[in-house]
Amino acid sequence: MKCLSVKQPFADLIIAGKKRIEIRGWKTNYRGNLLIHASKIPDITALKRFEIDKSGIALGKIIGKVDLVGCKKYENRRDFLSDKSLHLAGSYKSSYRYGFILENPARLKRPIPLNGRLGIFNIEVKLKSLLP
Repeated sequence: MKCLSVKQPFADLIIAGKKRIEIRGWKTNYRGNLLIHASKIPDITALKRFEIDKSGIALGKIIGKVDLVGCKKYENRRDFLSDKSLHLAGSYKSSYRYGFILENPARLKRPIPLNGRLGIFNIEVKLKSLLP
């Protein structure tokens, strides 16, 4: 199955359905189920911005799944800021070129420990027993 590592608290925000676009500097043609892996190192600035305590979040684990349904290209700052409520990025950076559109988040019953990787990567996992 395909998997994507995302820094906390953004991984939790995706699985909670509050972050529906994941910003990346590269595009993808992949569409389908995507596991969300919470990276081992969180984004401390974002934790403070969202007032989330680091002790209450999963790190270095797959925490849920979503459906990756599209990939949007941001041509400029205005386009990027028009989706701010969907991607929750703190500020605009010229490297923020693509938005992965995510739907149908579901949290795993038990997080799965895993070392993350760059890009969308493959792992072997049977989800049926792990989803609610």
